[in-house]
Amino acid sequence: MNAPSSLLAGLIVAAHGRQYRVRLASGEEWLCYPRGKKSELVCGDCVRVRGGQSGLGVIERAEARSTLLYRSDALREKLIAANVDQLILVAATEPAFSTALLNRCLIAAEAAGISSLIVLNKSDISNKLPMARQRLALLTRLGYPLLELSATRDVRSLLPYLEGKTSVLVGQSGMGKSTLINALIPGVRAATQEISAALASGKHTTTHAQLYFLNPESRLMDSPGLQEFGLRHLDFAALEHAFPEFALHLGNCRFRDCRHQREPGCALQAAAESGQIETERLRLFQTLAQEARGKE
Repeated sequence: MNAPSSLLAGLIVAAHGRQYRVRLASGEEWLCYPRGKKSELVCGDCVRVRGGQSGLGVIERAEARSTLLYRSDALREKLIAANVDQLILVAATEPAFSTALLNRCLIAAEAAGISSLIVLNKSDISNKLPMARQRLALLTRLGYPLLELSATRDVRSLLPYLEGKTSVLVGQSGMGKSTLINALIPGVRAATQEISAALASGKHTTTHAQLYFLNPESRLMDSPGLQEFGLRHLDFAALEHAFPEFALHLGNCRFRDCRHQREPGCALQAAAESGQIETERLRLFQTLAQEARGKE
């Protein structure tokens, strides 16, 4: 067995199934494969690799992660990004975006200890902007920051939010994530496609996660477009704490094992009735909690 010192430290900057592009400290990039048939590696993972020939290598192990963003349904888990500091949720004035999807992404980020920023792209489409703002109003009232911009015109307002962080762009197809990447990193030429007006949804353009370097301290990851975001991996307690507005009320229910559904003396229900928390968010929590119970 070779000595551990023969392993090189690297960062996964692209994931294509079981093939990973790993960037070494020297700046060189290798196409690497994991050992074994099963791989749970993801873009953003710090790894140790052993080199072969012609820029090929083997990933021997992954280092501990600071954060992991992922989604799950009843059948499987889908890893999105590792070791990120910030989730940038990209919505747009058109095509229509799903507020349910945005809420689920924010909950996943809260559970993973990742901060969030909502970017409303295509804000230059003035006749669509008021409705988009209205649909995001609940989230901004909760304190989630919102940045309006147009990726085809000027993205400089986004740069201060990216400085010194590793951020991941997440959103539905057609929201303009690839256009943002092109504007922020000239020369990357991330693939873009026209929006399918007939479906009121964008065509998928990004088929794998890709990490870009804005500068030595700032990194930006693009991810494939999403149409759904399952949270079946979150148990009841994790869900409770993924709604930051619940914090002041947790532990105040009459019953210690309150499920916040119809139990008498539920502090969350009382808070919703008095307007201290949004009824819509409590209903979302109740739906997700029911889903979580389905896996027990």
